Amino acid sequence: MFAMAGSPADWSNWAGNQRSTALVTARPRSVADVAEAVRRAAAAGTTIRAVGSGHSFTATAVADGHRLDLADLATDVTVDVARRLVTVPAGMTLHALNDLLAGHGLAVPNLGDIDAQTIAGAISTGTHGTGATLGCLSTFVAGLTLVTGTGEVLRCSADEHPDVFDAARVGLGAVGILVEVTLRCVDAFVLRAHERPAALADVLADLPGLWGAHDHAEFYWFPYTDRVQVKTNDRVPADDRPLPRWRGWLDDEFLANTVFAGACRLGRAVPALAPGISAVSARALTERTYTGRSDRVFCTPRRVRFVEMEYGLPRDALPTALAELRRIVDRLPFKVLFPVEVRFTAADDIWLSHSYGRDSAYVAVHQYVGLPYEPYFRAFEQVATELGGRPHWGKLHWRDAASLAPAYPKFTDFQALRARLDPQSVFENPYLRQVLGS
Repeated sequence: MFAMAGSPADWSNWAGNQRSTALVTARPRSVADVAEAVRRAAAAGTTIRAVGSGHSFTATAVADGHRLDLADLATDVTVDVARRLVTVPAGMTLHALNDLLAGHGLAVPNLGDIDAQTIAGAISTGTHGTGATLGCLSTFVAGLTLVTGTGEVLRCSADEHPDVFDAARVGLGAVGILVEVTLRCVDAFVLRAHERPAALADVLADLPGLWGAHDHAEFYWFPYTDRVQVKTNDRVPADDRPLPRWRGWLDDEFLANTVFAGACRLGRAVPALAPGISAVSARALTERTYTGRSDRVFCTPRRVRFVEMEYGLPRDALPTALAELRRIVDRLPFKVLFPVEVRFTAADDIWLSHSYGRDSAYVAVHQYVGLPYEPYFRAFEQVATELGGRPHWGKLHWRDAASLAPAYPKFTDFQALRARLDPQSVFENPYLRQVLGS
């Protein structure tokens, strides 16, 4: 039996820019409980949305009707080491998944830079890491189980309900509530990380040389400068150069979080200092090389709060996008305190994936909490849209269904499937009405 909170419950996301008050909050313990919660919402003539750890910046998880918290959902955890498959509850966090896999000598092939998201939230929004030959996390899904808008439980894979499988792997929670996910893993591996400062012009002069020479490559551009920090990760046979504990604390906790938070507060209080702060930040990050367990190299602590927008672009559009972005930043009536992140992924065949049918470069723009961001983000969104960009589903944007439909060849197929699996629009919320239509 599941727990049901009968009074209105407040919720906010990690960044604090999305808030809602649900009529009731259900905490199911089984798949049957989830199906019952969906049927209750439908019978009451209201909506229901599942929430994870709140790491999306959009209103995708906002629930003003019924809210579903999957933290207590318990499904069987199975690890098939020989076939490198793991089946887990959809509400499990990536951090817990990484530890589970490591205990069995397995790992996820690629990750982003934080591991606080639930598996359902990460794959539903197209969360990705970087790697020119690797897709987003959803491409590692071998099977999933979801509860439809009528309370039906569907098990999906490439062989079973393949259309639902292709839609639900990046489904925004619009075609069903994910309750169980089977992931295709690899043998546990060690990464050699190399981080170095560089000139932006030098990096842009040979982008294929960057993404083609490394298993994983990304860089951060510091606004008001011509400097970037390049980060590459490559598989190596042994963890023979671990990062000393003091260096990890100094770089990843003290400098990247404590000192950076102080610099952001100073920049917010005295905006004229922002260009100088950015220049100092670019010079403060020195070169380092180390090895470690894959997920511990991929993921780093992020304690400084921000809001973010990210666009997936055709790779050959990246230089133009960055040139326009630099002009936008210089013309803004306020200052930008966060660096711009650039990553790469391979093409895939998931209907609403940002990399559907094309290799992509991703440009992520951030702003420190409490500072204006909308003119900055909207200006870059116009540039990215004109270059064929697709917005990350979990990050801020202002696109609507009419403008998104031409960007996704399978958009109308997704809409039709959504109508079939959720005929009463029980999973709808304002964000889904905006991006998918009613």
